[in-house]
Amino acid sequence: MPMLSNILGFSLFGLAARFGQLGIQKRNLFDNPGGHLIAMGVFGYAGYWAHRWDIRSGELIAAKRAEILERRQARAGAVADE
Repeated sequence: MPMLSNILGFSLFGLAARFGQLGIQKRNLFDNPGGHLIAMGVFGYAGYWAHRWDIRSGELIAAKRAEILERRQARAGAVADE
């Protein structure tokens, strides 16, 4: 569910950006719906990429934390042996 909400949120932001672009140009907002679909698709893909990166970065952080914990335990064991 978080992936879907992320993609939809970014897509709606893309639609809002397209409407803002056409509003600045003072053009008809509903003249070319293909442009809206392209903007929503591009921003939706960015939302998918952001979701995948969030998952991957969480995995990287968890692996790094486990590595740091392992090193701390090894160092504590070496200090206790001395």
